[in-house]
Amino acid sequence: MSSEAAPRVRLTQTAKRAGCAAKHPPGYLLPLLANLPKVDDPRVLIGSATADDAAVFALDEQRALVLTTDFFTPIVDDPFEFGQVAAANALSDVYAMGGRPLSALGIVGFPDQDLPVSVLSEILRGGALKAKEAGIDVVGGHTIKTDEPIYGLAVVGEVHPQKIISNAGARPGDALVLTKPLGIGVIATANKNDQDRLLAMPEAIRVMATLNKDACDAMLEVGAHAATDVTGFGLLGHLRNVCAASGVSARVFAESVPVLAAARTYVAEDIAPGGTHANWRFLEDWVTYAPDVSREEQLLLCDAQTSGGLLIALPAAQAPELVAALTRRGTPAAAVVGEIVAGPAGRIEVAKRG
Repeated sequence: MSSEAAPRVRLTQTAKRAGCAAKHPPGYLLPLLANLPKVDDPRVLIGSATADDAAVFALDEQRALVLTTDFFTPIVDDPFEFGQVAAANALSDVYAMGGRPLSALGIVGFPDQDLPVSVLSEILRGGALKAKEAGIDVVGGHTIKTDEPIYGLAVVGEVHPQKIISNAGARPGDALVLTKPLGIGVIATANKNDQDRLLAMPEAIRVMATLNKDACDAMLEVGAHAATDVTGFGLLGHLRNVCAASGVSARVFAESVPVLAAARTYVAEDIAPGGTHANWRFLEDWVTYAPDVSREEQLLLCDAQTSGGLLIALPAAQAPELVAALTRRGTPAAAVVGEIVAGPAGRIEVAKRG
């Protein structure tokens, strides 16, 4: 729970954009990454070439480091909850690779002339306690003065070099399983604009602050060909990356995708973050929607998530076992939402139902 030590400050009002919706869209980022020098160090098992969730660096035949960083402006109003959500979001990249977090460094930008230091103290406390929940410590970090609050973590994790779950292993015949509902970006935008009349933000915060540790444990228990976490590029944007890296296509069933109920209401009222619309525009070249999939459903599938769930590809015959394992662990969702199919790399078809 949050502390009453810090004065009441609506952090979302201090930032122009919130959470992972503040990310540059894939259409902006991917050409930039293509221009970077090629990574040729043989110890780098996964770099930026496949737009995976984290880099993996081999130490020896038994150990590899998982390296990632994630930070953003406030998506929630309470400083403590902002720290919790930002930390859970950063840790998620390690879990998406099938790894175990080892340690973290804090990344902070703070407008010290506009906000009291007690606000920053609560942000840091929230992040540190969420890291403790993951079994690690925030052991240091760096701060700068900024016009808007920024917080996140640089996380180091560990994985066996032969047990990495990358985004490049999806195979035709795999089922796709999602472990958190969509709609975070829509609800956060409603909250920021004082339009959350359904009071959905507390549930959205609970979902965002939930670590993907249990989802990772279930995935490792059952076995998976590929995985990614669903964040700023939305479900379809991250699935596009999986399909492009794996050389396959995918089919998604819109009615099977779990969505926070209030998000359906709000998106019908044209409430959605700019990042969601940017994702939708970028994906026009990659996604084909069936005629009965509404524009609102399309936007939800492209909604810019913050600290979303894992999207896991595994043999279809094992999908019920994974759903059962996720359900036992109480993950926010455990739904088969589509399938991997043979076809052009990166292409996605969205049908109403399977």
